[in-house]
Amino acid sequence: MGRHPEPLFPQAVLDALGQAPGSPAFEHGPRTVTRGELLDLIGRLSLALRAAGLGPGQGMAIRTRVTPEAFAAHLAAHVVGCRVVGIRPGYPPAQLAHVLGTGVAAIVVDPETATPELRRAAGPIPLLSLGPCAGPADLVAEPVDLLAEPGGAGVPVVTARPDDVAALHFTSGSTGRPKGCAITYAALGAHWAWQPRRWGPAATAFAAAFQRYLLFGTLASMVVLEFLAPCLLGGGTAVIPDDEGTDDRPMFPYAIERHRITGSIITVPRLYRMLHLLREDPGVDLGSLRALMVSGSPISPSRLAAATELLGPVVYQGYGQTEAGSITMLTPADLRRDPERALASVGRPHPGVELSVRDDEGEPLPTGAAGEIHVRSPYLMAGYWGADEESPLRDGWLRTRDLGHLDEQGFLHLSGRSRDVIMVNAMVVYAGPIERALVRHPDVEEAYVAGAPDERRGEAVHAFVVPAAGRVPDRAALAELVRDELGDDSVPSTFTVVPAVPVAEGGKPDKRALLDLL
Repeated sequence: MGRHPEPLFPQAVLDALGQAPGSPAFEHGPRTVTRGELLDLIGRLSLALRAAGLGPGQGMAIRTRVTPEAFAAHLAAHVVGCRVVGIRPGYPPAQLAHVLGTGVAAIVVDPETATPELRRAAGPIPLLSLGPCAGPADLVAEPVDLLAEPGGAGVPVVTARPDDVAALHFTSGSTGRPKGCAITYAALGAHWAWQPRRWGPAATAFAAAFQRYLLFGTLASMVVLEFLAPCLLGGGTAVIPDDEGTDDRPMFPYAIERHRITGSIITVPRLYRMLHLLREDPGVDLGSLRALMVSGSPISPSRLAAATELLGPVVYQGYGQTEAGSITMLTPADLRRDPERALASVGRPHPGVELSVRDDEGEPLPTGAAGEIHVRSPYLMAGYWGADEESPLRDGWLRTRDLGHLDEQGFLHLSGRSRDVIMVNAMVVYAGPIERALVRHPDVEEAYVAGAPDERRGEAVHAFVVPAAGRVPDRAALAELVRDELGDDSVPSTFTVVPAVPVAEGGKPDKRALLDLL
C-alpha cells in the first residue's frame, strides 16, 4: 500500500483542537480560551471571510496584537485558502506600502491596530476587524467587524489548494525593501512543526516541554508561529501575558516565574539581559522551565555555555532563514554528550532537511571543508513574491549565502555570512569572525560589527561592545586581539562601548541604529 497522504494544512491543527475541546488552548491575561472555543472561533471567522468575498488564492494581510482571536484569524484565512501576509509592527510608510502592494484584497485588524496610519496606508483596501473600531471614518470606510455575529459555525471546512501560496513571510529588509518569501500550502503541510506525523525526537520533545508556552511578539513572525505549533498540536497551552513587562521587571525572566512557563523562544539580546538579571536576582524561580529556544542571531559559544550553566539542560539553539524556515537545531542532549563540539556549532539538521557545503562554482565540498551552505527541504519557499532579482533557488536547493562546514558527526559550524561583508581596501572582511573574536575577551559581554563607507579604505569596520559587568574594555587590547587572529584589515577603525544593543522590531540586533551612534 502507498504512503498515507498528509492532510492539507491547516487540517492537522483543526483535528488536534477537536480531539480535546475542553482543554485550554490559550490563557490571555485573566481569560482562558478552550480548544473547542478556538475551533468554533476559527469556523466563525472562516464563514465571515468567505462572506467578505475572500477565498483560495486571494491575498489577506493581518496586522493585529497577539491574541487568541488573531491566531484564529490566521487559521481561518488558511482554511479558506488565502495568501496570508503578516504585517510586522514598526514598518516605515515606504515598507508598509510595499508589503500592502503584494496583491492584498483585505486587511484584518483589531481595535488597537486600526490606527490612522494603517488606515491611510490601506487606502481603498477594505479593513476587517476583530471587534468594533473607533476612530476617524473619513480615511476609509469603517472596518467591518468579523465577530459581530454570534457563534455556532460548526467544523471549519478547508478549501485551500496545495500549490497556492499560503503565506508571505518577509525578510528583515536590511537592503531597504523586505522580500516576501512565498510558502505554499503543500510546504506548510510538510513542515516539521505543523505536521505531527513528521515529528522527530526534537519536535516531540518540544511538544512535551511546551505545555505552558510563553507567547509574545508578533504573529507576523514565521518563528513565532513555527514554535507555537508544537504547543497547540501537543496539547499545551499558549500563555499570552497581559503585558511584556517593564524595564525593572522584564518579561524574561519574571513572566516565566509568574506564569510557571515551561517553554518559550528568546532572542539573543533578551537572553543576555535575562542572564544578567538572574545574576543580580538569583532568587527568581525558573524551576518550571523545560525548553528555551535561542534564535534570531548568532550567539557565542561562551555565552551559550553560560546560559546552560545558569539555566540547566533546557537551552536549545536554532539556525534558520525566512526562505528556509528552521534548518538546524542544537539540543540539550547535544550539549551534554559532546559540549566542546556542540558549543562551536548550530546543531544538526531537522528531519527532512539536507545540507550541502559548496565552493564558489557550486560544487559540493568534502566533510570539514568550508564553503557556502546550501539547503533542501520539503518546506522551502517557492520563491520571492513578484521579485525581479535572481532567485537563490537552483534545482531544489537554496543558497543561504551563509558560510560554514559540516563535521563528521553532522554538526553544522557557521563561519560567517556572505551577506555580512565589509570591503576594506578591496579585501573581503566578514563581520562574524570579528564578533566572535571580540566576545572571547573577558572585558566583553557582547560584540557587534558593521561596515560603513570610508574615503580612505572604501569601507571601514566599526565595532560596538557591551562590557562585561564591572569591566572597562581596553580598545588597544581588543584591536590587538583581532589583529593577531584575523589580520590588519579586520581590525575595527572604531570601538564604541554601549550599555546594551538596540533591537529591531524582529528581535535582532539593529546594526543600523548602532552605526547612527558614530
